[in-house]
Amino acid sequence: MLATEEPGTPSTAQSTHETTLERWAGNERMRHIPSLSWLVDKLDGDIRQRLEKLWLPYSDLPGSDPRHPALEAEIRAVCRALDRASDVARRHRGNVHPPNDLGSRVGWSVSQAVAGLKAADSDTFGRRLPFQTFERSNAEPLWAAMLTVIQHVLALTELVRGIDPGIDERLYEGMVQLKEPLRRDPIA
Repeated sequence: MLATEEPGTPSTAQSTHETTLERWAGNERMRHIPSLSWLVDKLDGDIRQRLEKLWLPYSDLPGSDPRHPALEAEIRAVCRALDRASDVARRHRGNVHPPNDLGSRVGWSVSQAVAGLKAADSDTFGRRLPFQTFERSNAEPLWAAMLTVIQHVLALTELVRGIDPGIDERLYEGMVQLKEPLRRDPIA
């Protein structure tokens, strides 16, 4: 307070300082980060179903097939990417041990990642952290981990196409759902 100011009025330096500080919940959302609900839907709906459909040709493949090791390595890479996304979403390292069986490990990893995403705060997710903290956003590493999961699923899809050429038909079934069925008689 200066000697020339009236008692009770804040100094201009203090009010300027308070207005320059940002609050996390007041910052705008980053446009390059999708919403948390979209990430949960993508992981729990799309990626879970894709992995279940991609697992079937691998499980039917005999262990002596030369394509088996490449598929197993890519499935393990998908699981590692899902585990990384789960770790980033939860922001703590717990003592959780995945199952040893590869088939149950895929479903377990997806479930852990979905649980981590659902535990995140949707109000502050995707918002830029205040500049005075000198921290990165929590959402950017999680989005990077999700992009890694999507990339590994696409690589796994390419490998499964070599075994089962009709996999795309099964992956895309149910994508388009008509609310009103098509008419049998010609329109024109």
